[in-house]
Amino acid sequence: MTITTLLVANRGEIACRIFRTCRDLGITTVAVYSDADADALHVREADLAVRLPGAAPADTYLRGDLVVAAARAAGADAVHPGYGFLSENAAFAAAVQDAGLVWVGPPVKAIELMASKTRAKELMAGAGVPLLAPVDPATASEDDLPLLLKAAAGGGGRGMRIVRELDALPGELLAAAAEAASAFGDGEVFAEPYVERGRHVEVQVMADAHDTVWALGTRDCSLQRRHQKVIEEAPAPGLDEALRTRLHEAAVAAARAVGYRGAGTVEFLVSAEGRPYFLEMNTRLQVEHPVTEAVFGLDLVALQLRVAEGEPLSSPEPPQPSGHAVEARLYAEDPARDWQPQTGALLTLEVPEGPGLRLDTGYTGGDTIGVHYDPMIAKVIAHAPTRTEAVRLLARALERARIHGPVTNRDLLVRSLRHPDFAAARLDTGFYDRHLAELTAPAAGRDPVTAALAATLAEAVRGPEAVRGAEAVRGAEGGRGAEEGRGSAVAAPAPARFGAWRNVPSGPQRKRYRSEPDGTEHEVAYRTPRTGVPEPHETTGTRVLTATPDHVTLEVDGLTRHFAVTAYADRVHVDATDASYTFTALPRFTDPATHTAPGSLLAPMPGTVVRLAEGLAAGVAVEAGQPLIWLEAMKMEHRILAPASGTLTALHAAPGHQVEVGALLAVVQEDPAATTPVPHPVPEETA
Repeated sequence: MTITTLLVANRGEIACRIFRTCRDLGITTVAVYSDADADALHVREADLAVRLPGAAPADTYLRGDLVVAAARAAGADAVHPGYGFLSENAAFAAAVQDAGLVWVGPPVKAIELMASKTRAKELMAGAGVPLLAPVDPATASEDDLPLLLKAAAGGGGRGMRIVRELDALPGELLAAAAEAASAFGDGEVFAEPYVERGRHVEVQVMADAHDTVWALGTRDCSLQRRHQKVIEEAPAPGLDEALRTRLHEAAVAAARAVGYRGAGTVEFLVSAEGRPYFLEMNTRLQVEHPVTEAVFGLDLVALQLRVAEGEPLSSPEPPQPSGHAVEARLYAEDPARDWQPQTGALLTLEVPEGPGLRLDTGYTGGDTIGVHYDPMIAKVIAHAPTRTEAVRLLARALERARIHGPVTNRDLLVRSLRHPDFAAARLDTGFYDRHLAELTAPAAGRDPVTAALAATLAEAVRGPEAVRGAEAVRGAEGGRGAEEGRGSAVAAPAPARFGAWRNVPSGPQRKRYRSEPDGTEHEVAYRTPRTGVPEPHETTGTRVLTATPDHVTLEVDGLTRHFAVTAYADRVHVDATDASYTFTALPRFTDPATHTAPGSLLAPMPGTVVRLAEGLAAGVAVEAGQPLIWLEAMKMEHRILAPASGTLTALHAAPGHQVEVGALLAVVQEDPAATTPVPHPVPEETA
């Protein structure tokens, strides 16, 4: 059957990615969208779109009946599930086919067989695929430690626990089972040995209905946070030819064992000694598929469509690989603060273009990153003849990108790619456990003081008339963008309000900024002589070469440096050639109303209060570090901890409440005679 109209049962980046191939093939595209995604990029790029009423995934993208109805209403003849949501749901695949639609995915039976990790491991054992021996938690001993507990019915790090002490095993089993039941509707959990310093290596497979199975090389996905991938590359570096051959053969055997068709990924854990162990088979397209596409010169989505139409792969053997590719996932999150997801307007997203570079994203400048879905903004991919060249190209592209809006992990990605262990391919899943502190510490060579000076000079050149004019434009055009979730601030950025007005222009004036997200404050002094060109005051070794409202060039200790300056209300973004800075312009005088009472627990992100500690009410005693409030935001659950031992004097949170960032949730009055307070009452992720 020839596919003419395809509905993508997904959103964001992967929907946009699939639409791109459909346009190349002349296939009409259909998007589905929740109310929160009404103006999302994937909706704007589709030929047709169908609304799924509601905002939560459970009411929209996880409603297979609504998605099938949408496909029928739009006249689609095929459905592509993307990844996540219903992509590995056998019942949904069956419902699509029962509706007379083409399912762009593997056979329902293959999905069922691989859906449970425990059943999949039994099947793989029969196919001769290498496995870790399971451990019965009821009889586990000290010799079995450390153990890894995993949810049988899902992935993404949910329901996963590392157990290093036998006494902790019962509690961790209960917690993992509860988390698995909440995330996947199935509380089954199993245990296996935890491999210290293991590598996550996977093999991309592509199979047709004519007995051809391709093993499309290896990928290394060892750099992970919360058991979720951050940086991936192909081919996996540092594997000898014998190990590569064994991985390829095991992946093909796994695919044949379940009669697989389409794109799939067989994941392995490779020990420090080079022994591979089967983890699972993902019966869908992977997030990291672009690195395989780059190395093999293929379009995996086009191959999925070809196989779904019943066509054979082009040859018995896959094409030969060429070069090396690396992918980095750009997230709206703060790695220095327990990977807290961030939300808000993405004012600017500009990643350099050039040979070997690719950007896959579901956002453009002006879109809003909300609370309902995964915080991934984009994937940036670099392909070059060698690994060293690909890594260098990707790091520089990320460094030069202009990303204005919520805090992102961009700096972490750049520093990870340039870390000596990564450069030497010393990779394992504990990379961030060991290196996160140094990777998020203040970077050597960054110069926020000079960047703040550039911001001040650009604002001084704008002058008060420019301030009023830009704000008038924003006021006239910004209302619609704010209401629709896409700001017009990109078209007409408003400069920050300058400090107190002075009637002696040649005298020094001062401007205060707070660096984001670290909170460091900087004060800049400048003066405007009779020439009208502002210049630094009390700053030695710095000379102004040019200054315009959006670009400043300075000579700093004999080195010429260029800065692009963009202001939105009181937030100023300064992009240099080697670093980017974000500042909040501060008033000259502190507003006492902005102070928060000691012991206040503020929401670190927008989200929903899902539960409170048992018996929590004003007047009860709490202990330092005790979980008090659980927030859910962007597919993750976070615990708000008591900052100190004392008494809960106020409680403003209740299950079901939607809260904005900074909302007051509760107040704890510390007991001076009690235990040492927790340094920061930050949320602790539990999912």
